[in-house]
Amino acid sequence: MTGIRLYAPIAGWAAALDEVPDPVFAERMMGDGIAIDPLDGVLRAPCDAEVVAVAPTGHSITLELANDAQLLLHIGLETVALNGRGFAALVAAGARVRTGDPLIRFDLDAVAAAARSLITPIVVANDGYVVRAIACNRIIASGEPLMEVHRAAAVVATAEPTGEAVTRRDVMIPMAHGLHARPAAKIAAALKPFTADIRFSVGGRAANARSTVAMLSLGLKHGDSVSISATGVDAQHAVTTIADMIETGMGEAQEEAQEPRPTIADAPPQSSAEGPRFKGVRAAPGLSVGPIVQFRPADAEVPEQGMGLTEETAILDAAIAAIGVELETTGGGEAASIAAAHRALLEDPELREAAADWLAQGKSAAFAWRAATRAHAEAIRATGNALLIERIADLLDVEQRLIARILGEEAPLIPVLPEGAILIADELLPSQFLLLDMSRLGGIVSARGGPTSHVAILAASAGVPMLVATGMDVLRLPEGRMAILDADSGTLDGDPEAGMLERATAQLRADTARREAEAARAHSDCVMADGRRIEIFANLASAADAVRAVEMGAEGCGLLRTEFLFLDRTEAPSEAEQAAAYGKIAAALEGRPLIVRTLDIGADKPVPYLPIHGEENPALGLRGVRLSLHRPELLAAQFRAILSAVPMHQCRIMVPMIVDRDELRAVRAIFDDAAKAMGISAKVPFGVMIETPSAALLADSIAAEADFLSIGTNDLTQYALAADRGNPALAAKIDPLHPAVLRLIAQTGIGAAAHGRWVGVCGGLASDPAAAPVLIGLGVTELSAPPSVIASLKAKVRTLRLEHCRAVAERALAAASADEVRALLKGDF
Repeated sequence: MTGIRLYAPIAGWAAALDEVPDPVFAERMMGDGIAIDPLDGVLRAPCDAEVVAVAPTGHSITLELANDAQLLLHIGLETVALNGRGFAALVAAGARVRTGDPLIRFDLDAVAAAARSLITPIVVANDGYVVRAIACNRIIASGEPLMEVHRAAAVVATAEPTGEAVTRRDVMIPMAHGLHARPAAKIAAALKPFTADIRFSVGGRAANARSTVAMLSLGLKHGDSVSISATGVDAQHAVTTIADMIETGMGEAQEEAQEPRPTIADAPPQSSAEGPRFKGVRAAPGLSVGPIVQFRPADAEVPEQGMGLTEETAILDAAIAAIGVELETTGGGEAASIAAAHRALLEDPELREAAADWLAQGKSAAFAWRAATRAHAEAIRATGNALLIERIADLLDVEQRLIARILGEEAPLIPVLPEGAILIADELLPSQFLLLDMSRLGGIVSARGGPTSHVAILAASAGVPMLVATGMDVLRLPEGRMAILDADSGTLDGDPEAGMLERATAQLRADTARREAEAARAHSDCVMADGRRIEIFANLASAADAVRAVEMGAEGCGLLRTEFLFLDRTEAPSEAEQAAAYGKIAAALEGRPLIVRTLDIGADKPVPYLPIHGEENPALGLRGVRLSLHRPELLAAQFRAILSAVPMHQCRIMVPMIVDRDELRAVRAIFDDAAKAMGISAKVPFGVMIETPSAALLADSIAAEADFLSIGTNDLTQYALAADRGNPALAAKIDPLHPAVLRLIAQTGIGAAAHGRWVGVCGGLASDPAAAPVLIGLGVTELSAPPSVIASLKAKVRTLRLEHCRAVAERALAAASADEVRALLKGDF
């Protein structure tokens, strides 16, 4: 593929456009490209070009390249408002410039102080071109290769189905991290019931939509537009299903935008009095002190030549089937989600086809599979998309597991860890992580990898500190040397001096002692310092979650997300399957209360068997209780499953996304009919989630008929602040401690108190111990959070007094911003 290579016009941190805190650039309204956060004050020509225009204020310049691409270089954000202060243009329109020629000089410090940001987008502003990143998510020197710009026609031509009418629909990728492994796997799974030939096309390239690897190789990022086309008898239905799934976000934007990720600092080790120090990116928080263990697994040796096409094909098929069964039996939580993505890779038609080509050439099954996966890994790496490149580890993980199976090896060789070991690897794979001894693992450091990789997700879930992208020199640290891993500050000290080691060890002991003390009291009821009872429940999505919640001291389940049964499948679960799942969760809670939320899908949680035609704004569309009322037979079946499986003394039912009393009445009527048909007359507490401003404002009338109110702060914040929680550009604005959100919570408390109803919080704010004083001061008596924070949440609440909480809440309601509220909480407690 030919194109024009661009060289970095300025030294700094090269980042994807998604990282630019301005939707005009982040959503590629101006065009595709790369951004650089500059470290010097001279913008240079990235290639030979002609100057088309220079902004009168000197903050931007447009170049025309030899292939007619129009390249915009825009120094900083909102710098036009500086009216030229700090900028000096060195060229004028019509000038011919050569690579490296100075274009604009600017005062780095002065512009940084006055501008919103110095980050400098470099984008192709006209249509018909494709950008391929070369350097991204790392420090880059001026003049280093940055990216390539190709005419769309010069890219591999689309393999468009021919001979039949083509159904087509164009969609934009809304997922914060683009079309990566998990959503690609969901798309491939959703297409299984269809026979249509369906493809994704972008910039002249095409991919089989049944192939996870092929979709990944397109490098589709947040804001990219993709054309979905299909032929066949069910083409229309297939295209509609997949397009609707993508447009509603597939659950990815919400999950991955909850916490802004730190900037990658891929720096070499720095020698100092304390020894070599490495900078990286926090993938999982925490502090660790322990001996270094270098983990350098080698590729298994595989025979190149096989024993014949038929025999080697049978060997490969048997290994794929065996690994598929292993992945099917993976437990719940994050590991199950990752296993689903790995199963999709095993079933990927293009991987299988590539392997078959090698088998046809006489190669062995192991050799063929390795060759196929490595070729696809390189195709993904060529996209330049750092987030997609992180998923190459999943390809290699599946490769290693399959080859181990073919060769008759039980598992990859895993080191025996000393106490508190800091494991260092080039890039740890998910299957390797799951085999480590968690009781002896202190932390993980990887030379490569990224903070959203699957192994990073597993580490965070297990509470293991992890640092990634530290650079290859970290692999040279001596085995057995004591080191300090401070993931929160993004550092690894590979040879700390004695005093620093003592201080870190003391801090670690103090943190450990605090956590142990909190855990020791976690199974006692939570009572405030003045004797007031506050219930601390857990949010759950499986029986495994329930077991862990009980172990961590949860007093019940404040939110069972029943959609875990409905997602990632081609048809709705049967009533019997639902009942079995609810019954296992109730049993795991050992008699504790279980609040079952009815099905909450739509918007960011679509399912292919309940197609919702494209909505302008899915968050305001057919979701939650609206979808349940639209499909009352599903809701009635869910009620019957709950009533048949959950003991009456445990059972509570909660309805999501209510906006007023009429919706509650409509749902309760369906419930009453189901209970009557089953001969059940016992009263089951029936509550609602307060997630919309209307529900909060009407809490008085809703509480007159509901038995309890539980606040979902995630959606309530989104709707109150008119800020899409799936939009990474707005992440900093979506703060549930904003006074507007707190006033809605206060209104909910007043409405509930008027009818003697209790109020809980099951949204993300409940898991922040710092927020407990203001929530309790606003009338909340139940907090439901992830099991991992139960102990610390109870410890915090036990220090509080209601009178003081009310005073803090009153001051918070009068605050002008979320920052002011957070400062108040930090100062008061």
